[in-house]
Amino acid sequence: MFARTLVFLGLLFISVAASAGPKIHHWTLENGARIYFVEAHELPMLQIRAVFDAGSSRDPAGKAGLARLTSSMLDEGTGNLGADDIAGQFEGLGAEFGAGADRDMATVDLRSLSDAALLDPALDLFAKILAAPSFPAASLERQREQVLVALQKDMQSPGAVADKTFYRELYGDHPYAHDPLGDMTSVKAITREDLLAHYRSYYVGANAWLVIVGDASKRQARKIAERTMGQLPAGRAALPIPLVRTLYAPLQKQVAFPAATQTHILLGQTGMRRGDPDYFPLYVGNYILGGGGLVSRLSTEVREKQGLSYSVYSYFLPLRKAGPMIVGLQTKNTQRDQALNVVRKVISDFVAKGPTEKELNAAKKHITGGFPLRLDSNAKIAENLAVIAFYDLPLTYLDDFIPRVEAVTVEQIRKAFWQRVHPNQMVTVVVGGSR
Repeated sequence: MFARTLVFLGLLFISVAASAGPKIHHWTLENGARIYFVEAHELPMLQIRAVFDAGSSRDPAGKAGLARLTSSMLDEGTGNLGADDIAGQFEGLGAEFGAGADRDMATVDLRSLSDAALLDPALDLFAKILAAPSFPAASLERQREQVLVALQKDMQSPGAVADKTFYRELYGDHPYAHDPLGDMTSVKAITREDLLAHYRSYYVGANAWLVIVGDASKRQARKIAERTMGQLPAGRAALPIPLVRTLYAPLQKQVAFPAATQTHILLGQTGMRRGDPDYFPLYVGNYILGGGGLVSRLSTEVREKQGLSYSVYSYFLPLRKAGPMIVGLQTKNTQRDQALNVVRKVISDFVAKGPTEKELNAAKKHITGGFPLRLDSNAKIAENLAVIAFYDLPLTYLDDFIPRVEAVTVEQIRKAFWQRVHPNQMVTVVVGGSR
């Protein structure tokens, strides 16, 4: 029902996005929950995202995977309702529920038609799940088994092995080091009491944000916020997580993977946090270096000229503390040393010289031209709004985005990369078969 409705409404949809972002309303509830609302009446729909400072960086020692498991267990039961009851009720209302957790945050989503006959019961159920999840023991065992199966599958994937190894080597004993999914030992150790303790500590008003986007007035949005988040206890805001260490020497880790027909390579370093003053020079510069697909420097040199990889890329992942800068590629086992040398040279040359004016102008055109697609649905607006809320970015962030990109200069990129990117101090992870 919901999917068919979306298809029909999609034909009528008029994008709310232009060069400027949507108007954002912001207020705070008595329990400390911060509310962000965008009014959009193009479609009779509402997108809601609750955000909590409850990501995997909050996992206690020996219990990696707790945050992810807690979020996935939220809709397994509330009151006298079980997982099947909850799923059936949302389906009957044409609504969709989802939850997840990354390294920084946990998110809980509701998408519903705005018709009160459908929205009101969907909001009631959403509120019950947020306020009183029951974490049934039987469901925990089922969810645990699913996670263990996923972890076993990851062990057979050289790409997953490379990713997990990279984060461990880069972050050491920092909370960002472990996989949000956890590991075989830690997931087996998680108890129902752990879930309850994590939920009670972090799913509280002082640790929460709520994003509402769609077909509602500000008055209605205030009622929705009180209805869904106002009932949470105030609690306490989570303590800051530790600063990220800085590496001053290169580190290389090789992992044998005999069954792999190709070698997976990741190299990089700590990059930037959300709200970093160098964000825009690094963002635009990275598009030129490796974020722009086939037109990037890395793709031109490694793929087009040398034929060493079908795909090569780079990106910054800003987090609350310094997230990673990552360069990745796959290549033949026999070509991994050659490919790695070319990648390192491209990075070093870019850091030393920066981009050309022609590259910068092309990057700006692609980035600004694609920006409206980031805001062409309620779900995308909500996702952007959640980032603004959680990372305490300016309410004008979306309005400022295109002007900030257009203002970036060659010299700003060169200076930012020279100061922040250190090719001779990177972590390199190589996972593959014999040459």
